[in-house]
Amino acid sequence: MRFNIRFTPSADRDLDHFRAYEQRIVLDGTKRYLREDADVETRKRKQLEANELAPWELRLGDFRVFYRIEEPGEVKIVAVGVKVHNDLYVRASKVEL
Repeated sequence: MRFNIRFTPSADRDLDHFRAYEQRIVLDGTKRYLREDADVETRKRKQLEANELAPWELRLGDFRVFYRIEEPGEVKIVAVGVKVHNDLYVRASKVEL
């Protein structure tokens, strides 16, 4: 199934905290891995246990893209962060999942 990708205003602000080339990695990765079969688990995509952030995670190297699958055919990106060792940071703030 093909999906449309939409960033929330909060996720757009998350992206602003990265350098231009890091933003490109995230944007290219979301197009590549979430346009098709965003609801199927792979090595890069996984469904998370219940948490406040999002039900799905896309891994792009050290970057993490958290998303929800909305109405059929729509992926809503809710947060973008970076993983440093075992810690996740969104907008330079540590986040617990």
